[in-house]
Amino acid sequence: MGVGGHFWDLLKPYARTEDFDFLRNKRVAVDLSFWIVQHETAIRAHARNPHLRLTFFRTINLFSKFGAYPVFVVDGTPSPLKSQARIARFFRASGLDLSSLPVPEEGVSVKRNPAFLKCVQECVELLELLRMPILKAKGEAEGLCAQLNGEGQVDACITADSDAFLFGAHCVVKLIRPNSKEPFECYRISDVEAGLGLKRKHLIAISLLVGNDHDLNGVQGIGLDTALRFVKCFSEDEILTRLSEIGRGEALQFQGGVRSFNDAFPSLHEYSPKKKSPHCSFCGHPGSKRAHLKLACKFCSSSTSEACRQKPVGFNCHCGSCDLERRDKEQKKKANWQTKVCQKIAMEQNFPNVEIIEMYLSNNHCDFPDGCPNLSWETPKTELLVDYLSFHQQWEPSYIRQRMLPMLSTIFLREMASNPNKDLLYDQYEFHSIQRLKIRYGHRFFLVKWKKCAPAMDTTIHAVNPKDSEIQVETSEHSEYADPLNEIDAPQICLDDGCWFLATDENMELVKAAFPEKVDQFLKEKELKEMKSRRKKYSTESGGTQNSESPKTRNLQLSITEFYRSTKMLSQAKRGKNLAENLEDGIGSSDGKRKGVSPKLSKSARRRLLFS
Repeated sequence: MGVGGHFWDLLKPYARTEDFDFLRNKRVAVDLSFWIVQHETAIRAHARNPHLRLTFFRTINLFSKFGAYPVFVVDGTPSPLKSQARIARFFRASGLDLSSLPVPEEGVSVKRNPAFLKCVQECVELLELLRMPILKAKGEAEGLCAQLNGEGQVDACITADSDAFLFGAHCVVKLIRPNSKEPFECYRISDVEAGLGLKRKHLIAISLLVGNDHDLNGVQGIGLDTALRFVKCFSEDEILTRLSEIGRGEALQFQGGVRSFNDAFPSLHEYSPKKKSPHCSFCGHPGSKRAHLKLACKFCSSSTSEACRQKPVGFNCHCGSCDLERRDKEQKKKANWQTKVCQKIAMEQNFPNVEIIEMYLSNNHCDFPDGCPNLSWETPKTELLVDYLSFHQQWEPSYIRQRMLPMLSTIFLREMASNPNKDLLYDQYEFHSIQRLKIRYGHRFFLVKWKKCAPAMDTTIHAVNPKDSEIQVETSEHSEYADPLNEIDAPQICLDDGCWFLATDENMELVKAAFPEKVDQFLKEKELKEMKSRRKKYSTESGGTQNSESPKTRNLQLSITEFYRSTKMLSQAKRGKNLAENLEDGIGSSDGKRKGVSPKLSKSARRRLLFS
């Protein structure tokens, strides 16, 4: 999708990989069609409504895990050119003859596949329940994403369509690998300009030559490398004008030197050298062989030899006349190549397509009521969302609430940081403590414990039938198959002293802004534990050293035999101490374990108890 000819491979050397916090507290435009198209891989796994599953999990991940504010953009009515290109792509994929391609009526566009439109509508309904901002473009969704990015309404675009740069995008996130230290593969137009020397109109010219979503063919016989080399002959201000002139055949009459292009193709007469002077066939330098036999030339003369030296294989003379001759050949070769490219362009009918150029340069991909989009992120309609996903996905309500908790906790912490008036998360859980510091893929989180206000009804609940448990877990986990972007870190559930607790991974800065006193308390306790651990370790090492040293050898270097005996005694003493501790732990382990461990319930049973 986008520019043809493996355009992303051309930009790949200028990609950046960004860390976890790259999109934190930033607005990002998401091309929703890009996500829905990717659900084709999920169909192979026989997942139920994969487009809804992808949209649900990815939205929660993007919002809670990466801390971004997503703005979803959907396609509008496709242009007639896009409709014709889509039909041509279908004919190619089906192996049909393109000569039988129907000719579209002027100004009439063909709607997309009804099944795809249904997927889009269901995803829009899901996002509305999640209270995410949704914008509809007039035509291409990536065009509106690029417009928002260019106007500063969003900080980046998430799409795999390279057309976004042609529409004016500044920063495009093509790929997200959540299970890595640097999950975002990001492309900036500034890096492309610095690396390739190409600006926006240069990229538009390349798409016209090699093909794009609105014209699959481009110019016959011109690939990406040829197009890249050709557009570099012109500046950004003149490239599209020159393509129009070449398309009309105006450049073909200047084959000896294309003066009409402001000397973009230099004239050959400008570098016409004088007649090449004769060169010696023996040494290869200017002069005749007969003269050089009598006396060595100035290039070969030396104190040790009076005759010229024989020229080596592959010798090139660097005198003035030879340099001019080589320069003349290069100019002729370049002019011939440019002329061939011009001839190929002139053979195309109606090139370049003015409608495609105007579409790419347009900055009106959506009509906003007040001149700017109304972007707001509100608390999801949880109960309606539970009903919606229970109907479409056949998930249990407890499973849906559990998977939504990371998003709800992120919203709760943001609200507490700005206006600390809310006491309970999801009207059920209160902030209890910070359990520990967690490092995952090189990124640091706080593992936060949330306490459910209502106590557990009964801690001696009958265990669920193992067969039923396996079926329930399989049904729930089946909806989270292989795509890593959909792997939500489900909250950990535990029961302690008759109270239910949840543990979620939260951003450190967000927790500090919402509960600064709790963070200070946790850091002080952590520092005290580390200090006690260091003291205990130091006292153990110093005590062991004093016991092992005898007065006789304390200030003397031990022999190898004495050293071996002393270390052997130390190791035996430590082994006996560890054995005694293990025996003590074994005596009281049965009672201790039963106190701290929750009843042996299945995963689905614990989830129903906590979230139902």
